[in-house]
Amino acid sequence: MSKDKSIDYTIIGVDEAGRGPLFGPVVAAAVFLDEDVYIEGIDDSKKLSEKKRNELYEMIFSRAKFGIGLATPEEIDLHNIFHATELAMNRALELLSQFVEIKNVFVDGKNLKLNYPATCIVKGDGEIYQISAASILAKVTRDKIMKKFDLQFPQYKLSVHKGYPTEEHIELLKVHGPTPFHRLTFEPVTEMLSVKLLDSWLREGLISEERYEKVSSLLEVDLFGNLRKHRTHRKSK
Repeated sequence: MSKDKSIDYTIIGVDEAGRGPLFGPVVAAAVFLDEDVYIEGIDDSKKLSEKKRNELYEMIFSRAKFGIGLATPEEIDLHNIFHATELAMNRALELLSQFVEIKNVFVDGKNLKLNYPATCIVKGDGEIYQISAASILAKVTRDKIMKKFDLQFPQYKLSVHKGYPTEEHIELLKVHGPTPFHRLTFEPVTEMLSVKLLDSWLREGLISEERYEKVSSLLEVDLFGNLRKHRTHRKSK
């Protein structure tokens, strides 16, 4: 494939996948493409079919220089989704720094503060070639993670909805209750928690004391011993 003359090959593109789900990590990718690398069809991952995303993922994976980072549900609960996204992006850039000098970084989003100078571009995943490539790597990587979790927790059908707050996922949460891999500070997960459940996870080492305290602070017990929940607020993508 010939090089597209309109592409600025000095750019490092950064994007994430998974700010909105109730389950699992947020995943970020940072991508640099050498000047002789042009992959036809790269676009915002949300505009592509799953089949096309997977095909492009394989090509980007084999031909680009990239780093992939993630932030866990615990980190999301402790730091909030916005700062956890920054954490995942910084980890992706740190890995990429082993292969290229980190400069001229363009990131999808706004108001993000990274460890490297970066230009935020709203809807950059549809405008900047390298951000589009990063969006594909991040999305497909996260989907692969969800398929692995689906083997561990088949009752939630994670391979279908990828952890997003679909009607089916919420109904299954009501039936089976949340897991430590859900985002415990996200509604409606918080509404389904109990002190007893948190206590058992803490005893079993499934959540840290810091996370236990953070999530417990969202719960109150009234005079009759009934739990009341503080409403949490989050912005999702």
